[in-house]
Amino acid sequence: MEIIGVDTGGTFTDFIYKTVDGKWGVYKTLSTPHNPAEAVLKGIKHVVKGKEFRVIHGSTVATNAILERKGAYTAFITNKGFEDIIEIGRQNRSELYNLFYRRNKPLVPKELRFGLTCRVDSKGNVLVDLDEDEIEELVKKLEEAEAESIAVCFIFSYLNPEHELKVEGSFKRLGLPVSLSHRILSEFREYERASTTIINAYVAPKMKRYINNLIEGIGGNELRIMQSNGGSISAEVAMNESVRTILSGPAGGAVGAFEIGKMAGFNRLITFDMGGTSTDVSLIDNKLPLTFESQIAGFPVKVPMIDIHTVGAGGGSIAYLDAGGSLKVGPESAGADPGPICYGKGEKITVTDANLFLGRLVPEFFLGGNMKLARDRLDRYFKEMAKEAKLSELELAEGILTVANANMERAIRVISVDRGYDPREFALFSFGGAGGMHAAFLARLLKIPKVFVPKNPGILSAIGMLLADIVKDYSLTVMLKADETNYDEIKVLFEPLDESGIKDLMAEGIERDKIVLERYLDMRYVGQSYEIVVPFKENYIEQFHKLHERNYGYADESKRVEIVNIRVRAIGSPEKPVFEKIPNAKSSSIEDAIIGEKQVIFDSVEKKTKIVDRDRLLFGSVVEGPAIVVEYSSTIVLPPKCVGRIDEFGNLIIDVEVD
Repeated sequence: MEIIGVDTGGTFTDFIYKTVDGKWGVYKTLSTPHNPAEAVLKGIKHVVKGKEFRVIHGSTVATNAILERKGAYTAFITNKGFEDIIEIGRQNRSELYNLFYRRNKPLVPKELRFGLTCRVDSKGNVLVDLDEDEIEELVKKLEEAEAESIAVCFIFSYLNPEHELKVEGSFKRLGLPVSLSHRILSEFREYERASTTIINAYVAPKMKRYINNLIEGIGGNELRIMQSNGGSISAEVAMNESVRTILSGPAGGAVGAFEIGKMAGFNRLITFDMGGTSTDVSLIDNKLPLTFESQIAGFPVKVPMIDIHTVGAGGGSIAYLDAGGSLKVGPESAGADPGPICYGKGEKITVTDANLFLGRLVPEFFLGGNMKLARDRLDRYFKEMAKEAKLSELELAEGILTVANANMERAIRVISVDRGYDPREFALFSFGGAGGMHAAFLARLLKIPKVFVPKNPGILSAIGMLLADIVKDYSLTVMLKADETNYDEIKVLFEPLDESGIKDLMAEGIERDKIVLERYLDMRYVGQSYEIVVPFKENYIEQFHKLHERNYGYADESKRVEIVNIRVRAIGSPEKPVFEKIPNAKSSSIEDAIIGEKQVIFDSVEKKTKIVDRDRLLFGSVVEGPAIVVEYSSTIVLPPKCVGRIDEFGNLIIDVEVD
């Protein structure tokens, strides 16, 4: 059976595939933003040779539906008196000094928020039962409102879901998708639970149409969808729990970086994924970083996600002058259509255009020579903008890259320096179609000594899809005082979650002996508002104090500790690709791999620069900068004083000369 990993980006849709004869191939095609399924199905048709295949796909459909506010017309059902909770939210101000700050409008308008007279208490006991006549009246209102999807979130339903289930039964005759909060997020904090459930309801119909379109297009072959937590799920689960797929593409990249870095002996990585539209960064310290406190477009999403920070800086990011005449880059992107100027249609200068203007892209080898770049189109636009900016054309091009690099440097500092990590202790793992052109320059800015560039970096997120485990996350609010319970009593509480994990993974085709269960506790000092996730071991209280000190600089063992939630992460390992070692080079010389030379500008000076074919480099080959390493999915720039070495798996490890 053939295996295909697919990642849809803002500019390109990437494919990695393993054929029935065991050979690996890669393919990139321009994305189709109006209907992402078109590019996916076109690429699958291009790469598939046999009749049976499995697809693992990272999708941006759910993300874009929220960012563009193009989801379903969603109704929100809750307890009477709590209808406006999603508009009240928390009283946090994300922009303290912005006098004109306005929150984003809720995804559910006021006329589609409905309250029912019912109540469950904090122990799960029913205080006020549902009224059948009130439910019937609500059903009529929903029909009249022409709602397309329904989100239901009752207070304390995670302790007793009776009312949510009863309402779901009454809504069945409407034929609408219904998202219940106790299934989506079985935890306390009603605002975050409501928000997460609403987002699921908002994107689920669109995701369902998209996935059904793909299933129809691949003729009944198996389709799996990447989750934001770094694991994959079946297409059926993804249609019902679409909120879990919001960061599926970037999550695939983080998984790929983690697995390939670990294989090569690098366990501490700062991942740098620069694509056409945005840049995603993450910090990996011996394990994938998970967060349970994410937001998208200002709305809380409290499902487990790999902790990834995104900025609007990519190869397609547009350069412009602001009202004061300062040079800015992004977040607006030229995308796939019209794309950068050099793609043939665009009319606004992008980061890719600046790289080409400075000679850092080689038009003849872009996408393996399958996509020609129009270098001759650049001169007119650079001349016009340089005149407006009162700069030379060369200064403008270098300025664009400097600004873009500064944006990405700030993003990396957010996930490293701002959290108490020293970037100098990590390697910069560079991937994405544009990452290789900026990685060495970023490493110098941050004083990171090594840059790690895997083979086929432009499609690493798609590779990550194939390397991902099947993962299911479960949680439950328990609210226990640590000094009033013990390890054995808590262990019993995990059993229902363990059973759900085993049952669900076996339903996904994973054998029992290949399922691993990881247990965690959300803990805090009594009186605190937020928790720390602690692995569940016999010394869990001691571990909490240690983690609290590391995160916040202090611990107080005299304070009472509270266990808020318990979590289970069920992990199943499917068949994964095996990466073979490459042949040894007879010497470190790369003469056979040099396919040309050209003048490239570094620090305003033209330097004769080697063009190197990466496919001809072997284990032990040494590439000295300045050099441009070309391959199908990416271009890698080694500035002067950088030295790159090829390891046994074909990865390019660059030693960056740091002052």
